[in-house]
Amino acid sequence: MEKITTAQSMINTAKESKNNETKSTAGDKYETGRAMMQAEQEKSEVRLSEAQRLDVILSSLDIKTISPIVQLGSLVTTDRGTYFVSIGLGKLKVNTSTYYSLSPASPIGNLLMGKKINDTFTFNGIKQTILEVS
Repeated sequence: MEKITTAQSMINTAKESKNNETKSTAGDKYETGRAMMQAEQEKSEVRLSEAQRLDVILSSLDIKTISPIVQLGSLVTTDRGTYFVSIGLGKLKVNTSTYYSLSPASPIGNLLMGKKINDTFTFNGIKQTILEVS
């Protein structure tokens, strides 16, 4: 997953920068620089952890099994849009189609979970009917 590689690269760069920082004659600049690099390293480690968590979720999806009930891994088509219940990536364009990748814990994901064809849900005052679950 690209996010994992990027986060790991940022952590390595921050570690190298922090370790290569030499004490300057300006006194506190050295400590400030090291603290900033440490903070950046910690942010990158949090991003790495989150990317790894999302990778585990994606790896565990069973998209070959089709259930009539919306669950993790379902592709849900409504009269207003198509949703992929997985991880929250937002709006995705595939060829000429638009999909919304969302977490089951998101507001719409939470409304979709357990529903089936012809069930309805309302989000932000807009009623949607489920046309297909695959």
